[in-house]
Amino acid sequence: MGQARQPDYHPRGVTSEDGRLLLIAEAEALLMRLQQVQPFEWTMPMAMAAAPSSEALRKIHLLIKVGREQLRKRVLQFIQVIQNDRSRPIHTCQSAYSILKLQFNSLLDQFDIFADVVNQRSEHDTGVWISGLDVFARDALRLNDDYYEAPELVCYLDRGHGAAIRRARTRLPGGKENPVAIIRVPRERMVGSGIGSSLVHEVGHQGAALLGLIPSLKPLLEQKAMAEPTRQTAWKLYELWISEILSDVWSVATIGISATTGLINVVSLPSYFVFRMPDGDPHPFPWIRVKISLAFGRALYPDPQWDRLESLWEQMYPTNAIKPAQRDLLRVLSKTLPHFAQLVLNHRPTSLHGEAFREVFPIATRQPGQLRRLHRLWQQQPDAIYKARPGLVFATVGQARSDSAMSPDEENRLLTQVLRQWALMKIVNH
Repeated sequence: MGQARQPDYHPRGVTSEDGRLLLIAEAEALLMRLQQVQPFEWTMPMAMAAAPSSEALRKIHLLIKVGREQLRKRVLQFIQVIQNDRSRPIHTCQSAYSILKLQFNSLLDQFDIFADVVNQRSEHDTGVWISGLDVFARDALRLNDDYYEAPELVCYLDRGHGAAIRRARTRLPGGKENPVAIIRVPRERMVGSGIGSSLVHEVGHQGAALLGLIPSLKPLLEQKAMAEPTRQTAWKLYELWISEILSDVWSVATIGISATTGLINVVSLPSYFVFRMPDGDPHPFPWIRVKISLAFGRALYPDPQWDRLESLWEQMYPTNAIKPAQRDLLRVLSKTLPHFAQLVLNHRPTSLHGEAFREVFPIATRQPGQLRRLHRLWQQQPDAIYKARPGLVFATVGQARSDSAMSPDEENRLLTQVLRQWALMKIVNH
């Protein structure tokens, strides 16, 4: 039996030079892909009225431009180092390249976040509506005094029932600071007053962060839990939920009862989910969340409408079918709600310069009786609506819908008109 035949060729051994050439080629390819990250102003067609504010666009443009230039310099330095320092081990070079790739992907993530905002501005009608929502969002962040420097806010639509916010001055992928607040609102609620509930709730997250409300309220809630052992569970839950509650309060304080009716629309789910209490969830479970919104609405805008709406909610989701332990918890929460509402509304953090939380909102101009009179006035003088603050418009329309004084069709037509007008006025005022 003869020996096995040896191959008549010998593969060349891979050298570190081969590795360097490969990494240089990959880095150069990354540079080519980086050039494709173009400013939105070059690639996104939109009507002038649909565009975000010039300041928001400037900040977004600067973020992407600076990130692209910084990454480009790092890639060129990487290529130069590999070419000039041939003693550097190939695994070290590979490690450096992998970091560049991660940074490139972070830049693309940032680009895609803002692309979601800008892309929809080219849609017929939708783009202008969203631009009008930008104006509404900025108005909802505006308080009775200058308690903070408000960031730019931009909106976009997405599927689903809930809204969300990526707050300004938080971290983007890659660690850079977000220059503008980005609010995602549910497409299925366009166009109706219910969108106001979702949008202002998200604005409330930004406002509460700017005022430092959560860290200033939590110690007070901890003290209440220690001082009232029989109601300790309730106060601890309020502490867990305080971020979402403050945003709901912001919504009620801005647009009145339409904040609560909009919330009911969002959380109207099968009973199992309405009473479900997941451990550690920062969102109040739906049944009590509506009750909390009702409690704050009643405290800010006294009117029989809150009792009627509460009775309706309890008929829609009766508690007789839930477990006794759940009913006991609901009873304790319901008893503490009026005290909790007063604690939050009368809170005076240092950021408010001695004012109570309730005093920084335009409560006096948004009482239900005044909103009803305003609605009747606008029926006689339709053009007067365009002179009102956006938050007041949504509060008035929402009140009219709650009173059955306006049909869904009228609501849709009116809000479509004002959103268009706000978008147009943004250009004129600029």
